[in-house]
Amino acid sequence: MDRHISRRTVLRGLGTAIALPWLEAMMPLRSFGAASSTTPPRRMAFLYVPNGIDMANWTPAAEGALTTLPKTLQPLLPFQNDLLVLSGLTLDKARPNGDGPGDHARAMAAFLTGSQPRKTSGADIRVGISVDQLAAQKVGKTTRFPSLELGCEGGKNSGNCDSGYSCAYSANLAWRNESSPVAKEVNPRLVFERLFSVPGKGDDKERRKQSYKHSILDFAGEDARTLKNRLGGPDQRKLDEYLTGVREIEQRLVRIEQSTDVAAPAGTPRPSGVPKDYREHLRLMADMLVLAFQADLTRVGTFVFANDGSNRSYRDCGVAEGHHDTSHHGGNKTKKEKIQKINQFHIEQVAYLLGKLKAIKEGDGTLLDQCAIVYGSGISDGNRHNHDDLPILVAGKGGGTLKTGRHLRYPRNTPLMNLYLCLLDGMGVHVDSFGDSKGRLTGLDA
Repeated sequence: MDRHISRRTVLRGLGTAIALPWLEAMMPLRSFGAASSTTPPRRMAFLYVPNGIDMANWTPAAEGALTTLPKTLQPLLPFQNDLLVLSGLTLDKARPNGDGPGDHARAMAAFLTGSQPRKTSGADIRVGISVDQLAAQKVGKTTRFPSLELGCEGGKNSGNCDSGYSCAYSANLAWRNESSPVAKEVNPRLVFERLFSVPGKGDDKERRKQSYKHSILDFAGEDARTLKNRLGGPDQRKLDEYLTGVREIEQRLVRIEQSTDVAAPAGTPRPSGVPKDYREHLRLMADMLVLAFQADLTRVGTFVFANDGSNRSYRDCGVAEGHHDTSHHGGNKTKKEKIQKINQFHIEQVAYLLGKLKAIKEGDGTLLDQCAIVYGSGISDGNRHNHDDLPILVAGKGGGTLKTGRHLRYPRNTPLMNLYLCLLDGMGVHVDSFGDSKGRLTGLDA
């Protein structure tokens, strides 16, 4: 029996389309009938945190091999050999450059664009295409979704949110073109529905109505059983693990939706289905990104932990004060310690994401090996609002294009966009320049 299946095989049911993970049965066959090795697709994602970092507890003591990690990065110890910590990179277009205050809006708007946002609170916003959307234009045609935009804090695209800058700048990381931001989705249920429902189907409402009684796996059960009978033992186990993971996320979503305790942060309306617990919210969104990459629904993603200038409190890690207020520490030791706690909390969530990616076998390695995950902020020290020597971390081997397990320091004012040119190369997207780039970073490749 021919057990080869297409990479685009999906499990279908009532309004449901469940894409599959990478299976051995998807590998092309040689003429003699033996499965040949094939290269899994490469993925890239950009994770953003606001208000800068306590750099003293972020920056490794020495350049070269990552033999030790500083305090804030300690949660990433299991992934030490999968990391690149990059020092010295700069986001010049987040600087005023004659435009006065508004560092938070500029930091987020310029982080993926390398372009100076026009200072306006009106409809005439302008910045530039973001690197994720440039990649999505080139590689997104091969996947169901060209890109996936996730976040844990909503926002609006009009009004004045930072010293005369439109709220669109501080609420959006991805930009389809210079005047069109790509809104992030903050509701985990809506992301789940988008990933696993059939677009435009009239029976989608009926399936959603039954979601408390039935799993999407129930709707696609017959397809799943038929497919399983065509798979070998290793692929059967891999399929079971994947579907179990989908079901576990689905159950968590149901529990959240059935909870009545969903008080929102001050001044921020919380959509139905959004977890009250920020850690759970971050982790659910991380799981969605992993599922999207695992099933090759997209190869490009952005994930905004919070909008720049966010004043969210972090009671779970002992910080009752707002993040933005605390970031203006004025050199106060207690406030700096609180910022470090917030930074480490965020890194713990990064460790959760990397753990999920590394646990998934793909080809001869793991899903993490096929990824380049950029994590950072457009502000270095939140008190100074400086945009040089940014906290930038890259995780994953980029499909073999990155030599990890190192701390690299670059000359002062080296553009952050130089990194993105290299990452675009790794995705097979070759351009001469991007944003304010001045060339490609050296020393990243394997």
